[in-house]
Amino acid sequence: MSLLELFCDIDDFWQRFEPQWQQGLLESRQQRQRQGRMSMSELMTLVVHFHQKRFRDFKTYYTEYVQVYLRREFPALVSYSRFVQWMPRILVALCAYLRHCYGTCTGLSFVDSSALAVCHNRRIHQHRVFAGIAMRGHTSVDWFFGFKLHLVINDRGEILSCCVTPGNVDERRPVPKLAQRLFGKLFGDKGYLSRPLAHQLMEDYAVQLITKLRANMSPQLMDEFDQFCLRKRAILESVYDQLKNISQIEHSRHRSLTGLMVNLLAGLLAYCHQPKKPSLNLQFLSALVPA
Repeated sequence: MSLLELFCDIDDFWQRFEPQWQQGLLESRQQRQRQGRMSMSELMTLVVHFHQKRFRDFKTYYTEYVQVYLRREFPALVSYSRFVQWMPRILVALCAYLRHCYGTCTGLSFVDSSALAVCHNRRIHQHRVFAGIAMRGHTSVDWFFGFKLHLVINDRGEILSCCVTPGNVDERRPVPKLAQRLFGKLFGDKGYLSRPLAHQLMEDYAVQLITKLRANMSPQLMDEFDQFCLRKRAILESVYDQLKNISQIEHSRHRSLTGLMVNLLAGLLAYCHQPKKPSLNLQFLSALVPA
């Protein structure tokens, strides 16, 4: 998606969302707000475009690329420090826009979580930015200090739902909330193995939770297609790899929780607008899963 297409899509969304947002604000918040030089659509466009250009940090992107090459596209550019001060304004709009960009459930969904470390393990006791908010967690590789990103995607690599929790939260806890818009089958790793969770998903949303069994559990019969989908859970690893190594959603330079969330949401949005996503290429999907 080009810069112009991205701006037009964001601006169209903002024109529809702003009246609803203003109407839902509390009366104490419905006071006159001074309009900045740059519009909300321009602010949102730049933070998402940053992840599309694959810069390592936003300051370099803004000072060495935007202010040098994009002055014609954004004639009302402000200084880098002023732009950073304005970034918290777009947090709510980014959340709503991400929900607008969610994909469509196809009946085959995959769930997994990934660590978002905010500092090196040796600096945990010195860390102050997320003290009391971020927590120690454990992955299959190592311990970390930070948060967990929980994602649900379909077989075409489109994001269906997501949430962020502290690092010590059980990855099964947010699954009922993530599955509200799903139907069909939900595939996860052994960390999601839970009979009460499977019963809850089936009763509340008619979603069948399918996971691998632990080594000490008795084997159970499983459909060949379900076994195939379990082997293809690595599609989520490809998504996380792109989010972390291309969109830079994980780094240790955050100076506030709002900054972390803006960076994370913008990275997810950049992925949603990516023209080619990791996909299973199931040409026979319509014959096996109801539309």
